[in-house]
Amino acid sequence: MKKVSLVVYHNYLEDVIKKLHENGLMEIVDISKEEPKLIEDFEKASMNPDASICNNYELRLSRLISILNKIKVKPKGIKSLLKPELPNIKNIEESSLEEIFSHIEGVFGEIEKTILENDEKLQDIEERKQSIEAVIKQINYIKDFDFDLADIGESEYIVIKTGKTTDLSLLKQKIGKIDNAMILSKQFGSGKKTEWAVIVVSHIKEKERIEKICRELLVDFDFKDLSGLPKDILKSLEKEKSDIAKDKKQIIKGLRKYAEKELDELRVLKEEIQIEKIRREIPKNFAKTKKTYIINGWVTEKNEEKLKSDINKVSNGLALYSSKIPSANPDNPPTYLEIPKWAAGFKSLLQMFATPKYNEVNPTIIMGIFFVLFFGVMLGDAGYGAIILILSLFAYLKLGKNSPMIKSMSFMGIWMGFITTIVGFLTYSIFGDFVHRFIAPSITTNLDKPIYGFKLLGISFPVEPLNDPLGILSVALIFGIIHLNVGVFLGIYQSFKQKKYKELITERFCWILLQIGGSLLIGKFLMDWTISTPLFYIGSVMVVIGIILLLISSGPVGFFDITGYVGDWLSYARLLALGLATAGMALAFNVVSEMTIIDIPIVGLIIPAILLIILHLVNLGLQALGAAVHSLRLQYVEFFNRFYEGGGHEFSPFKMKRKYTKVENEIE
Repeated sequence: MKKVSLVVYHNYLEDVIKKLHENGLMEIVDISKEEPKLIEDFEKASMNPDASICNNYELRLSRLISILNKIKVKPKGIKSLLKPELPNIKNIEESSLEEIFSHIEGVFGEIEKTILENDEKLQDIEERKQSIEAVIKQINYIKDFDFDLADIGESEYIVIKTGKTTDLSLLKQKIGKIDNAMILSKQFGSGKKTEWAVIVVSHIKEKERIEKICRELLVDFDFKDLSGLPKDILKSLEKEKSDIAKDKKQIIKGLRKYAEKELDELRVLKEEIQIEKIRREIPKNFAKTKKTYIINGWVTEKNEEKLKSDINKVSNGLALYSSKIPSANPDNPPTYLEIPKWAAGFKSLLQMFATPKYNEVNPTIIMGIFFVLFFGVMLGDAGYGAIILILSLFAYLKLGKNSPMIKSMSFMGIWMGFITTIVGFLTYSIFGDFVHRFIAPSITTNLDKPIYGFKLLGISFPVEPLNDPLGILSVALIFGIIHLNVGVFLGIYQSFKQKKYKELITERFCWILLQIGGSLLIGKFLMDWTISTPLFYIGSVMVVIGIILLLISSGPVGFFDITGYVGDWLSYARLLALGLATAGMALAFNVVSEMTIIDIPIVGLIIPAILLIILHLVNLGLQALGAAVHSLRLQYVEFFNRFYEGGGHEFSPFKMKRKYTKVENEIE
């Protein structure tokens, strides 16, 4: 990564910005934030005045697109996944900003007013519909009462209240104490959801008492400006609701025609104006003099020459270019994560933790490989692995071509499913003991042995975890020590790369000495290994030197680092624990399903089959989630603890992004 500074003559500023935007090689920084002292000597530049005009057009286009996008018919459910809507890419010619403005105004003149007016009508219709539905809901409570809604309220002699209550007995009790008052009611619902529609009639002189009671116990109905019998008004409102539904349908039909005809064009215009807006906003990050602009930023070393060449071409050599290799402090350069496309899914796992600092090791691929491996060991069932593999292959082949994110994640899923299937095959776990319980009896009479077996590297397979947990634990701890030491060696490499030689020896290399020497001593005293005297002394010296180096780097608390290292190593026992959990739950589900088999043709097998499918899908979901979480934990806690700090920010070049447009001579 190189720190770049450009000094551009003001007549060429627009061309330079355009070239930087097209080639996407340079991350532009805000000079006022990154180098405030520079602003003291020069003036802070401001964005181009046309940026606000572009922003206004963008907002207007966004509003029209939003309206038409809601109206447009789209595939739903599974169909939307199998056949997602792809953007229509339009080939365009480069245009000046004035030409883009003119084009937009021409489009607006034809459709903007109509679309906005129809959208406003739809909103009015929706508000009217909701209002009618609210009134219909209330009238349905009292439609069987024979009175004029215009009478509700107060007149010269009487007051009439109508509404609903959940405590009719108390309401009747209180109304009964008032002379010249009566109550009519009708029940709706039952149990705890029981309600009563009521009409309360009273002499006008009892108005205050009636209103007080109704405020406490009655939810009033609001029938302002309505007159006539409830049944008649209900019919009228239902007809009005039907009429506005027809009006709404017609408006939507008209807008959908606009969507089919104009939506793609609007998206193209919005993308063009967004690009122009970004170019005119970026100068706010620059500093300026009377005739020049100063642009600071970052470029990768491999792209530096191309950047320099491009700037010279568009500025006719009237631009000063300077660069330097940054220091981690105080420059705080961005981190360029160079990751192959096939490993893009692993990048998201790394960023869930932290982006590497500048000059820090990029562990993405190594972390991803171990993540997939540990996931497969912890899930460890060939049946579950096959399901993940098939679904991931489908997503990769069918959906991945429309979505880079789905493609990268499904690629990772393919490997997760493949490793899980292999581990399940090696441990004789295929939907738990499904094969042993339901299929093997029809193949062999010797159910004490698996239906297949082979030797690999002198080891007999399959190895059943439930029968040989110590063997699987040994494998888990071997994986653990390999994983931890990969982290240790990455730490050594990183310290060497950063020229932190003291850290390399005291904090990193000490673990190599402690592990080798400690293994020799433990083997001799606890495991009865036959170790020669010279080898014993070598091991002892290595342990002593390792402890001394550790104490130099960490002080007295370094002893706790040793116990912490052992604890980290033992954490890999979760590879066995989760594998046993998967196999154990699958076995239990198979037993439960077997118990439901009854001696009735077809029906007796359907119920267990359905139960098996449901229970194994639940187990797959739970165990896959657990395997993913715990596999990530082994990366973030045990592995990263050996070398990784994070806390950097990723290199983000000033780069043009097109989704709906393509310029023929544009740099891709």
